[in-house]
Amino acid sequence: MTMKNIAEVLESVKTVGIGGHIRPDGDCVGSCMALYLYIRTYFPDIDVNVYLDHPKPIFGHIECIDEIKTEADDRVFDLFITCDVSARDRLALAGELFEKAKKTVCIDHHVSNQGFADINHVQGDISSCCEVLYGILDPEKVTLPIATAIYTGMVHDTGVFQYSSTSPETMRIAGELMKTGIPFSRIIDESFYQKTYIQNQVMGRVLAESILLQNGTCIIGYLRRRDMDFYGVEGSDLDGIVSQLRLTKGVEVAMFIYETETQTFKVSLRSNGKVDVSKVAVFFGGGGHTRAAGCDLHGSMYDVINNITAEIERQLAEEEDA
Repeated sequence: MTMKNIAEVLESVKTVGIGGHIRPDGDCVGSCMALYLYIRTYFPDIDVNVYLDHPKPIFGHIECIDEIKTEADDRVFDLFITCDVSARDRLALAGELFEKAKKTVCIDHHVSNQGFADINHVQGDISSCCEVLYGILDPEKVTLPIATAIYTGMVHDTGVFQYSSTSPETMRIAGELMKTGIPFSRIIDESFYQKTYIQNQVMGRVLAESILLQNGTCIIGYLRRRDMDFYGVEGSDLDGIVSQLRLTKGVEVAMFIYETETQTFKVSLRSNGKVDVSKVAVFFGGGGHTRAAGCDLHGSMYDVINNITAEIERQLAEEEDA
């Protein structure tokens, strides 16, 4: 079931909870906050709350970002809405709130989403959850703060409008958002290009130690826990590395892995088109999109690399045989 307008599910509702996926990215934070600001502005009688893991500092330009609840409570909401969550087990600290809610809605754009809520507004061919969300809001009610949150999510999930999921409609919506006066250049700079000195050092190390496999069509970057401790960085400091790896000439797939704890790795995948990395990620319990996906794996670093690259190699072989 899809919606024409978010107002459809807000009728006779007094309390609303909003939640996103673990380690929320720009699209997740942007869509959750845009929906929060929209409900708070135009449905003032509704008590609305957002539950997310601690957002990164780069999202500080989004209005009311400090009102996000980073710890769950025992409330029972009339309605709980998930944004940018591809599967029930990807819902972060708000998982129990979702389960206890009287009614649930899922707003998403992941092709791997099978639908886990009472109402599932999922459009897998659209660039971002923020774009999906924009489609069920009243355009004339999208204020500057709401537009800022939506634009943030869109630029994050389209790689500044360069991924294949970017459509003419994506660009039209971006243009409409720009009309509100959003600081679009600053959002892009702070989201993608501005790095700390340490972040640049870490990226340089990963690039220098990366390895090419499968006749140069696959590039792997990695970072062990001890290296992260040495530089004093966490996963949130590593954004942009896998995208830089993808730009290597001749590469079809880029993979960046880093150790979150002993023999547990976060895997980020990017494709230039020949490999559907969402299928690779789903095979290992993750999710994502055709050209950008991820998963978590346990084992040695070599096991993780071998397992992932075997799936990539299989797809490349099928492409050659086709």
